[in-house]
Formats: sequence, structure tokens, C-alpha cells
Amino acid sequence: MSDGEYIVEMRNITKRFPGIVANDGISLGIRGGEIFAFLGENGAGKSTLMSMLFGMYEPDEGEIFIRGEKVTLSSSNAAAALNIGMVHQHFKLISNYTIAENIVLGIEPLKKAAGLFPCVDIKTAEKKIRDLSKSYGLEVDPTLRIEQVNVSTQQRVEILKMLYREAEILIFDEPTAVLTPQEIEFLLEIMGELRKKGKTIILITHKLEEIKQIADRCAILRRGKLIKVLPVKDASTQELANLMVGREVSMSLEKTPSRFGDVVLEVEGLTVRNEDHFEVVKDVSFSIRGGEIFAIAGVSGNGQIEIADAIAGLAKPHRGRISLKGQDIAGDSIRARTEAGIAYIPEDRQKYGVILDFTLGENLGIKKYYVPPFSEGGVLRPEGFRQFAEDLIVRYDIRSGEGAKTPTRSMSGGNQQKAIVAREIALDSDLLIFVQPTRGLDIGAIENIQKQILDERDRGKAVLLISLELDEVMGLADTIGVIFNGELLKVSPAGELSTEEVGKYMMGVKG
Repeated sequence: MSDGEYIVEMRNITKRFPGIVANDGISLGIRGGEIFAFLGENGAGKSTLMSMLFGMYEPDEGEIFIRGEKVTLSSSNAAAALNIGMVHQHFKLISNYTIAENIVLGIEPLKKAAGLFPCVDIKTAEKKIRDLSKSYGLEVDPTLRIEQVNVSTQQRVEILKMLYREAEILIFDEPTAVLTPQEIEFLLEIMGELRKKGKTIILITHKLEEIKQIADRCAILRRGKLIKVLPVKDASTQELANLMVGREVSMSLEKTPSRFGDVVLEVEGLTVRNEDHFEVVKDVSFSIRGGEIFAIAGVSGNGQIEIADAIAGLAKPHRGRISLKGQDIAGDSIRARTEAGIAYIPEDRQKYGVILDFTLGENLGIKKYYVPPFSEGGVLRPEGFRQFAEDLIVRYDIRSGEGAKTPTRSMSGGNQQKAIVAREIALDSDLLIFVQPTRGLDIGAIENIQKQILDERDRGKAVLLISLELDEVMGLADTIGVIFNGELLKVSPAGELSTEEVGKYMMGVKG
């Protein structure tokens, strides 16, 4: 590698954490004005490597060069001074601040009130942000608070934060993990526009289609090592998947014919209101049999999450009946529902799925902490948690540096998700509710979890699947219900609906 050829160059970068080598002697260069993608499984070391470029960690060994100059990136401020910006997988925004206040935080423009006292010139900042957002096609209202806007607008704010600071090297860490398909298309278009305007974009992802669509070159990481750097146009999706996982990956699901049993879940006339007393679920009825995957397809925000929450006990129905194996559970507590036979994989893994400050072992045993082997005579048994966790870690390939003792906060998002799925399947419940089960997972983990879902169905379990991924719905479901604006517009055997028909119902076309 010649010094002047690359805008970013990394030489022999190594970073260790307790029990794990996150990056192992990585050397590569990134050219100015290209979209360079990092592809790898959850926990492969992609985010760690880029966190060093953004000054959040310092390498244990190795050197980083920016525009040919060797640099020490001891903080995100040091990175920002070199025109490097980063959009993190979990946004770093203050929810009760406005969009403008978040964007200028730390570099507030000042004016003198009454000609004497310095104060923040928020009006000037708002105008500059409006102009900047329009010039990049990222329109936002800078006066709105973060808690008032949706996820895709929050992501625009994170991008505008970088552009406001005049970043030239833009790092996107799993930027599409929380977006709908329509929002993903829009974001990829924005990345193309940023490249046209001379920005260098570094994309951390495990979504092969996005890399094929937008990236120029791609570096593949596996268990902390750099496997290969290659031009994206020269590689097939299958080749990228195989390099990433280190084995032949099946790109299609093998599904046996269904054998339905008795009705496990029956929902009748379910209506749910939000905190503003607006009906977000309207008179919904359906049933799920043992050995059946019932999938609810719909665009994000049409009431599907509220249906799952009402069944699991996180939301209170306004009216309607929820029966599990013939028993009305609408008034039961969450624990009572768990004990009656409901397992729940929530959409927001960090808010509802795990407790980040607990260890992996504690999170894996948390649903049964009050019974043996986790406790005896009201006293917790750490050894019971450890043994249970070690078994699930091996069975579900949960990547964790210190086994059961690993702090959950230190794990990658994908491995947190694997832990939740492992814990819920281990409950051996009659009904499993999977909400966005593969969101933010790499292709190897997606293949694994989809196989687990099919295995549970083949064991006679009833499965409620809620997914924004239409391919996932079409591939897994035995029965599909399409939701629009809180109503189930269509319920039909999966084999009787085409992808196009489901897509039309998702947009509210009736009949």
C-alpha cells in the first residue's frame, strides 16, 4: 500500500477484550470517494474496528493513517477534528432535546444577548440545519423533539450531525437494522448522493443485498480476522455469504408439509388503544393451531407490535378475548402467561429482551430464576445459571468472550438476539411469539434462527411470526394475515397468496 493512495489506512490493527481478540492484525486501505463495506457475522469485529477509527477505542497494536498522516485517535473529538463522523447502530440522541439541539450539541453557535451575555443562537442553527437537510434530501423539522419523531427521522438526524460538523469520512454502523424496506431504499439513495458530493462512506453491515446494490469494495471479517478485500461487482451473493460464514450457506428454506393440531391461541375481537386513546388494533380475530406458523405481514406501525404485546401481556386490550388452550388469559400477569405456555421474542431486544447490566448467564435464566436449578429455598444458585447458560451458548453459537460471565452490554446486538431466542425456545412453551426475530442478524444467524422456528413448528408448537421482511413471511408462514391501519385485511393459507398480493394488502388495497 502506498501512503498517498488511501484516505484511510490501517496497518496490523489488533484489539483485545477479556477472553476475546476482537481484531487480529488487520491491514487495509480505503480510497477517497468510495463506498467501502465491512461484511461479517455478528461479533466478527466490524464495529470494534470502526470504533477505533472514530476514537472510541485505541488499538492495542498497529497504526492508523488518515490522508497519509499517522494519527492517534484518542477520542471522538479527535476523529471529528479529522472530519470523521459515525452513525452508531444504537443512536446517540437526547430524546427531550430538539433535532437542532442534538445536532449542534458541543459546538453550539453563540450570540450576545443584549450585546453582553453569550447565549446559544438556536434560530441561526435551525436555519442552517433546514438548508443543509434540504441540500442532501434529508428534510427534517429542526424544532421537533427527538421523542416526537420516528426511527428513520432519528437516523437522518444522526447523518445531519456528521454533515453539520463537515465530516468527509462517514461511518455507518448497521444503518438499516431498524428501518423498513422503503426506508432502506431511501437511505441507500442518500448514500449514493453523499458519494457524488465527494464523501467517503464506510458501511458496516451483514446484509448482502445492500452491499451488492451500493458498495464499491468489500472487506470480509470472520472472528476478528480479515479474510478478503474484493470488488463487489466481481462477487456473487452466494460467494460473499460463504466467505462471511466460512461454510456453504443455504440461501433457501427447506420446509416440510404442515401437520396441524388443536387450536392453541384464539384471539377474538381484539381492540388495543395507545396512550392517546387512539385505536391501533381494531377488532382483530384469528387463531393458531399447534404445528402452524401464523405470520402477520404489514408495513411498520400498523398495529402488529401491539397485537403481540397484548397477547404477551405488555399491552392492555381495550376489549376482546385472548384464549390460550381454551383458557382466557386477557387479565393474567406476564409471569402467569409465561407459566401458562407463552414465549416472547420482542422487537426491541435492549428494552424488553435483556437487562444490559446483567451477565449473559443471568439473562438466560431470568424467566425461571425462582425455580430449581436456578434457586432453592428462595436462594439463588449461581452454578445453576452457569450450567444452563453454558449449554445454550454452545447449542445456539452465542459468541461471548467470557461465557456465562460475559456482561450482556459488551455483546454485539446479534448475539444478544441469539441469547433471547435461545432462552425463549428453552422454555418449551406451547405458543412462541417471534417479533422481528432476524432483524440485525447476519445471514448465518438468520439461517439458524429460521431453522429453529421451523423446528418448533415441526415439534407441534404454535408460532406467531411478526416480520417486516416479506421474504421471511413468504418463506416461513403456513398462514398469512395482512394488517393495515390496525385491521386484518386478509387471512389466507400462505400457498394461496403471491408476494405481489401480500404487498398490495400491506398498502391497504382491499379485494
